Amino acid sequence: MRTAKELFDELNAQDESTQVEAKGAGTINRSVMESVCSFSNEPDLGGGYILIGAAKDDSKLFPYYTAEDIGDADKLQADLATNCNTAFNVPVRPRMEVDMVNGMKVLVVRVDELAVGQKPLYFKKDGLPKGAYRRIGTTDHVCGEDDMAVFFTDRDSYDRTVLQNTSLGDVDEKAVERYRTLRREVNPAAEELTYSDVDLLLALGCLDVQHRQHLTVAGLLLFGTSAALRREMPMVRADYIRVPGNEWVQDPDNRFTTLDMRGPLLTLVYRLVDAVYADLPKGFRLEEGQLQAESTGLPVKALREAIVNALMHRSYRVHSPVQVIRYDNRIEIHNPGYSLKSEEHLGTPGSETRNPMIAAVLHDTNLAETKGSGIRAMRRLLVAAHLAKPTFESDRGQNLFTTRLLLHHFLNPADLEWLAQFDGLALTASQKLGLIMLREVGAIDNLSYRQLADVDTLRASSELRHMRDLGLLEQKGKSRATYYVPGRLLNPQPNELNPEPLSANPEPQIPNTEPPSEDMLRAELDPGILGLLDGVKQRESDKAKISGVIEALCSRRAYTLAELAILLKRKDENYVSRNFIKPMIESGRLKYRFEVVNHPDQAYETVKG
Repeated sequence: MRTAKELFDELNAQDESTQVEAKGAGTINRSVMESVCSFSNEPDLGGGYILIGAAKDDSKLFPYYTAEDIGDADKLQADLATNCNTAFNVPVRPRMEVDMVNGMKVLVVRVDELAVGQKPLYFKKDGLPKGAYRRIGTTDHVCGEDDMAVFFTDRDSYDRTVLQNTSLGDVDEKAVERYRTLRREVNPAAEELTYSDVDLLLALGCLDVQHRQHLTVAGLLLFGTSAALRREMPMVRADYIRVPGNEWVQDPDNRFTTLDMRGPLLTLVYRLVDAVYADLPKGFRLEEGQLQAESTGLPVKALREAIVNALMHRSYRVHSPVQVIRYDNRIEIHNPGYSLKSEEHLGTPGSETRNPMIAAVLHDTNLAETKGSGIRAMRRLLVAAHLAKPTFESDRGQNLFTTRLLLHHFLNPADLEWLAQFDGLALTASQKLGLIMLREVGAIDNLSYRQLADVDTLRASSELRHMRDLGLLEQKGKSRATYYVPGRLLNPQPNELNPEPLSANPEPQIPNTEPPSEDMLRAELDPGILGLLDGVKQRESDKAKISGVIEALCSRRAYTLAELAILLKRKDENYVSRNFIKPMIESGRLKYRFEVVNHPDQAYETVKG
């Protein structure tokens, strides 16, 4: 059992973490109970701590927590114990200790992870899945249908759903033969190779058991014809997008090119990998004493693993394509569906997949690495090729998973020459890697820095802040939403090209992030759009009218969320995003200005036509 002082020290060093949640003094409310639920449920986390009586000062640039007295500690413990005993489907028994910090009473609550057979824990009045919570990163997330597969391993997954409008006539015989060929290469004696096509599809979970006539979701995706896939799942495809430059649509007169691909996964993987790899620059290196030159480009096996992971782990409930975006300096792969594993555990042994039938076929044919080792394999291959480690982002809000692969060799002569200008700052090797990543991508956060430099959360926070204090980085956002963009030394003025040595502890520069005023924004609008805006009431209930105004605004130029909230006179940006921006993007009326969803300058444009 950790002490309150130890928990306060950790909170003030790195804010809340996967296993530490801070709550202010007060009653045992729903928020406290959600944390109890998430710590009890999260697989392989081992539980976590809730510190009650930790007040956060949001006026500070950095997260800062102070102790506030909880008052009647006996009553608080009794209320928590009662709620844990009655609110959930299974009674929970947290351990509690009252501790003193700076003369204030605080309560340390230790919640242990439940046994597998007792999960998922959920609020009885809400039921499943919305009454269950998981601990993802530093937050408690309400569970969805995809999360249920983590707890109910014997439950039918979505990819076993039978599609009544399909038949054996929708099977692509070439895809079935491709499976047999690949499986034979892995194991020539595999029993399923002796089965008829119908029995083979049945054994792989690709055909309904009762009538043997209709394909399952897995059957259609793995073996279905292009025509059947277009008919049943028109948006389930893969798009290869070639973007000139390093940003999404840098030049409106030089648009990106797109190649749309459809077909059974067993053949689609090869087509997509071939299209991307043929477009990549390749070089060769001949080490002294060697007779055989080796390729110095992106390893094709790493690219294949990244693409297979996207197709294998994506959510097929979402009607949206997988996108492979090729910039000049990197490849980004976006697939619908957040990771069922927390970001902290990506690359660790073990796999949680929402599509077990599809995953089994891809593993059996060696298209995918052994379960749970795909990310580790990518990292190993890229390091061996002298490339940066891949970085990954899992966004539950956007229901999106992103993989990034940088294409140039890290710390090559050009990089070392660029870094030489900062020799006087005594940067660590991981900080140098972070600067190169920042230069290539435009922004970096704690997670991507940890993945790139292979350091823990505390060290990543410390090194990023140090670079911020030196003027190399500029901090944006606060707390969990903190990220960094190039600072003044990376965008020097003419008199800063050779900066004087900086003091050891310079005063942090707080960025000016004030959005433009309403008057400034309205001044650029024509009378027609102003008329539409003025027609929106302060408490407008017609969402279609507000969506129409947003669509009209974003047809002029790309507007940020803050700008739209100001023009619509809505103080809550999250309300605008949740009720208008996200639905309009999902319906195809709006699109992102930058494909990197969390881009610091993200804005929204109307989709033409």
